[in-house]
Amino acid sequence: MPYKKPKIEKIYYSISEVAEIFDVNASLIRYWENEFSILKPKKNKKGNRLFTQKDLDNLFVIYNLVKERGYTLQGAKEYLKSNTQDAEEKAQVIKSLIHIKEYLLKVKENL
Repeated sequence: MPYKKPKIEKIYYSISEVAEIFDVNASLIRYWENEFSILKPKKNKKGNRLFTQKDLDNLFVIYNLVKERGYTLQGAKEYLKSNTQDAEEKAQVIKSLIHIKEYLLKVKENL
């Protein structure tokens, strides 16, 4: 899974940082922002998007549904409407497992 935990925890992330975290183009992030109502990044005076940790969590849920589980955009929207809490909980479990895997791989390298 291309999701990379941010190197530095910040209050706001730029769209380029978010695109790097998910290993996708910034245009895909902008597109998903228009398609999914749960994505609402703040915008500064210049109009630049500022993503919070909650936005990253929501993007992770969308990414997981569309890219990993193969949902269509419409299917992902319908799933989120009826199972928002379930989708968020599953996404948190997946993130935890990714971090555990990374940790275990580092331990294995050091052995």
